[in-house]
Amino acid sequence: MTGFSSEAQTMSLIAFITVITVTLLLCVMTGPDRDDLGEYYTGYRSLSPVQSGMAIAGDYISAGTVLGTIGIIALVGYDGVTLALSTVLSLVLMMFLLAEPLRNAGRFTMGDVFTRRAPGPAVRIVTAAVTLAALLPLVVFQLAGAGDLLAVVLGFHADGFKTGAIVFLGVLMIAYAAIGGMKGTAFIQIVKTVVLLGAAIAVTLLILDRYDFSLPVLLDAAGRGSGAPDVYLASGLQFAGDELDMISTQLTVVMGAAVLPQITMRMFTARSATAVRRSMSWAVSIVVVTCLLIVVIGFGASAIVGREVLVTGDPQGKTAFLMVTQAVLGADPTTLETLLFTAVATAIFLTLLASVAGITLACANTLAHDLVAHGLRRVALPHRTEMAIARSAAAGVGLVALVIAAGARHLNLQALLTLSFCIGASAVAPALVYSLFWHRFSRTGLLATLVIGTVASLVLMTGSNLVSGSPQSVFPDEDFNWFPFTTTGLVSVPLGFLAGWLGTILSERDADGERQRYEELEPSILAGAPATTGTPES
Repeated sequence: MTGFSSEAQTMSLIAFITVITVTLLLCVMTGPDRDDLGEYYTGYRSLSPVQSGMAIAGDYISAGTVLGTIGIIALVGYDGVTLALSTVLSLVLMMFLLAEPLRNAGRFTMGDVFTRRAPGPAVRIVTAAVTLAALLPLVVFQLAGAGDLLAVVLGFHADGFKTGAIVFLGVLMIAYAAIGGMKGTAFIQIVKTVVLLGAAIAVTLLILDRYDFSLPVLLDAAGRGSGAPDVYLASGLQFAGDELDMISTQLTVVMGAAVLPQITMRMFTARSATAVRRSMSWAVSIVVVTCLLIVVIGFGASAIVGREVLVTGDPQGKTAFLMVTQAVLGADPTTLETLLFTAVATAIFLTLLASVAGITLACANTLAHDLVAHGLRRVALPHRTEMAIARSAAAGVGLVALVIAAGARHLNLQALLTLSFCIGASAVAPALVYSLFWHRFSRTGLLATLVIGTVASLVLMTGSNLVSGSPQSVFPDEDFNWFPFTTTGLVSVPLGFLAGWLGTILSERDADGERQRYEELEPSILAGAPATTGTPES
């Protein structure tokens, strides 16, 4: 890649400063202005279904989804498309199976959902630990890549600039989460969604226009640009023909993407069961359109830029969105075309900011509400104190994440993104399904699901080729690869479900009590009466 013009870099810098100013102002204006937990955790459920749907879509479409999926499609073709489809399917399953029961069973956090079925501090503490295990790797992954990405856009390639960019973004995400709360971060997600959709539509139209809006012609050119035209549009290029590895990856994405805590917490902001259904309809529609745009942009990157240049820019193709935008605009872009490049760069910048802010807020909420207020204490905290703890937790999580990201910036951290999805699929998804729909599910089963699913994901991931044994692993010069798959889902997801079933069967003495509890809760969880008061605690 030859680099972007100085005019584009200058305009991008101005756009970034403007975005930071506007989004911080939004957080201050829409954030809680008094010490009220309901306002901080849910924004008093004041968002309309359209706004809520856009916020859910904004949280769901992370920087990894946009940049990573475009890169994978550009480099491996068909397998990347199936990844995008799996991302959509995950949110569709959330809409039809879990969204309404989640909204009815929960109040502020996932810990509220679980303790409706199994009250007690142990459940709260384990839920907080699993939430951190799932989300901290995700925010580190996105922060660590931010320095390189901003360096590419702005033309500052010194290590000091890249590290400074990570620290700066980390401080911003702390401010967004601590000041804005749920409502403030929701409006950031809405702005991000609008800008990203607008930029992606414009680039997609330019790509299609180059090929006379003929998809077959675009696909043929993409196959030639990939360097492997015979297999580019067939299954197996990403996984070297290993179908089990492909199935494991798709299972992990479908089961894990939509149940991560930064997504589920958005369910609690809906005004009613009807509102959450409408919100999810908007969210799914936006995600479907975005993924379709991502697919076209990915194919366009392969066709116009070519595999060799894409890999030179980034071995995993994460700069493909920027590179194809530059390519379709040409060597001498007009002012309007330069503005389009600026819009794409701004959309990526906003995606990074919004993603890490939403994840940080979810971590802070579970630390304050699940761990401190209800897990470690037997007496309820004053609202003012709990909110102060939540804001302090946002700062703590953000500082830990930015320190790790800055220190690990030179490593390929794709394993952290995959680990988050694996924990979501193996621990969170089974626990939610059992808690919401199985009348016999016990506290022992719940704890077994959360612990075994998380531990299995962590242990198995250490032996995958994302950690060692390949040029694209975290430790490319080492080889302690003993697990045959890229993701852990094919093994850890069944283990998570099995652990919950065995834990419940082996604690049969509690079966009558658990069945009675579920029978009392079933009308409110499944029929639409929300949890508006505190959950029972023991």
